[in-house]
Amino acid sequence: MPVFALSEELVFPPPRLAAADGLLAVGGDLSGERLLLAYRMGIFPWYSEGEPILWWSPDPRLVLYPREFRIPRSLAKVIRRADFTVSMDQAFQEVIGECAQVRRESGEGTWIVPEMLEAYCGLYRAGVAHSVEVWREGRLAGGLYGIALGRSFFGESMFTRVTNASKVALAALVSHVQALAFDLIDCQVTTGHLMRLGAREIPRERYLEDLAHSLRGQFRPGRWAFDEDAFAGAFSDTSDKAQRPKRSRGRGRE
Repeated sequence: MPVFALSEELVFPPPRLAAADGLLAVGGDLSGERLLLAYRMGIFPWYSEGEPILWWSPDPRLVLYPREFRIPRSLAKVIRRADFTVSMDQAFQEVIGECAQVRRESGEGTWIVPEMLEAYCGLYRAGVAHSVEVWREGRLAGGLYGIALGRSFFGESMFTRVTNASKVALAALVSHVQALAFDLIDCQVTTGHLMRLGAREIPRERYLEDLAHSLRGQFRPGRWAFDEDAFAGAFSDTSDKAQRPKRSRGRGRE
């Protein structure tokens, strides 16, 4: 399949026309309007410094349905012991910066180039992008960030400085979006780590159908507030089977 060249016009080709590796288009910009259109169509940007903007829609797609989240017994114990404290939308720029820095330190390189960081911080200010921060002894130990639209959360990246911190961040996200009746967490690209925690690959066609259904749900931009009590009670079952976070009223979005 051809790779499409984008112009200044705010439009994408249908994601079903992506190449075999998921690459759909090149070019365009990282304006908030274009980014949100991309997510609504099942497309996301992913490129390295020195490259043009690349837009992807892979097949299959890695998705975590919140009720299928699988938490190891050891992590449930970490959560119950309160080894970490968790917040949401309190240190977005620090989280995205750490996601980039940890990858650079590991020699992997990063797609979170300066213009990407600026674009997603703009979406955070608009109440569309969100972060989960995990703290230990007053220092940022791990976290993740992504985009919320409809009843879907589009995960962008996570990092950890302390063992289990990123897993705690994911568990907190699952608990929170479960309380908000979200349908899915888009993990984008397959990793064994996420599959062990309950994520699974689905065909792109199925993903696009699930996404269209989810986007019909109510969406209210705004900061998220973390409900510590709901999180503490969400993973009380310590078995190694798939854990289903309990519904809680929570505080949701402010």
